[in-house]
Amino acid sequence: MNEQISRRRFLRDTAAAAAVVGTVGVVAGAGGAAVSDGSKILNYSPDMEYRRCGRTGMMVSAVSLGGHWKRLVKVVGGSEPEGWMTMAIDDPAFQKNRHDVVTRCIERGINFVDACCREEILAYARALKGRRDRMYFGYSWHIWESRFPEWRSTEKLKEGLDAGMKEAGLEYVDVWRISLLVDSHQHTEAEVEQAVRALEWAKKTGRARFIGFSSHDRPHLKQIIETYPEQIEVVLTPYTAKSKLVEDESGLWATLKKYDVGWFGIKPFASNSVFKGDSSPASPHFEEDNRIARLAIRYILCNGAITAPIPGMITPQQVDNIALAVKERRVLDVAEKAQLDEAMDRAWANLPANYQWLKKWEYV
Repeated sequence: MNEQISRRRFLRDTAAAAAVVGTVGVVAGAGGAAVSDGSKILNYSPDMEYRRCGRTGMMVSAVSLGGHWKRLVKVVGGSEPEGWMTMAIDDPAFQKNRHDVVTRCIERGINFVDACCREEILAYARALKGRRDRMYFGYSWHIWESRFPEWRSTEKLKEGLDAGMKEAGLEYVDVWRISLLVDSHQHTEAEVEQAVRALEWAKKTGRARFIGFSSHDRPHLKQIIETYPEQIEVVLTPYTAKSKLVEDESGLWATLKKYDVGWFGIKPFASNSVFKGDSSPASPHFEEDNRIARLAIRYILCNGAITAPIPGMITPQQVDNIALAVKERRVLDVAEKAQLDEAMDRAWANLPANYQWLKKWEYV
């Protein structure tokens, strides 16, 4: 596909995707409700499951690629304790790693990547160069969005989107989801409206095919969707292996279902707190951590309402492991559930102070 494909064409493709709604259901290479026509699915693989992303009509791989590359220094070296957002993205070893991980995602049928800061957007735009037609691109340049007071007006949000897309060499994004404050109820109604107006503009002009928000504030996000049901098409929220659905209309998921909103789950591994090891290939906990990762993904995928969890993955082997989880038996047996419960209890006990808000997402 030509890298300079026109916005007009993608506006047309968006309409075509919408036409698929209602005619294509879950395609489950690993079993489950299925529609056999994989030709309608981007980067289709019979070994991957695909889920309908709300009324966008996108069929998205049941596990997708999150932008974060925490602990990458354990693989490519470096001095940063986390190696995330401080990694030198022009470093050849880093570039090769991201290219290789994206390649393995494509090989395994993964077709969505979410990038939520400058470094991630630039890294994944570069890794997808020449194969932009194989993966949907989710976008949030968060320092030029509503988390920061000077970027809360519609005009500033427009300015930030254009500047970010220009720097990354992106003519369009598949999803623009504006990052709100962690406690997004701190935003005024006017600030939310300004953000919605910017999202509408981006979709109308072909800069973004689909639009939405990310928020860590369940009641407020529910309120936003109910206030702007026609505009909000996609949301990103935390969703871990401790999360459970609230079985009545008070839950966020009921609102997502009512308005047919696509739903991506961040922090499926509780910011790596679920693991014993450090993610290095030489870790003595390598096999156990791989098993825990698969158990967590299997648990999350039992929720048919969620489009996809989006773990950050730092090696092709991690991509293989997560793809394997999609193919494994979905429901955990008693022993597996006990193992995952123990791991999640450990995760909750080990959560850093700046991730304690994850505990608010045990019920969704």
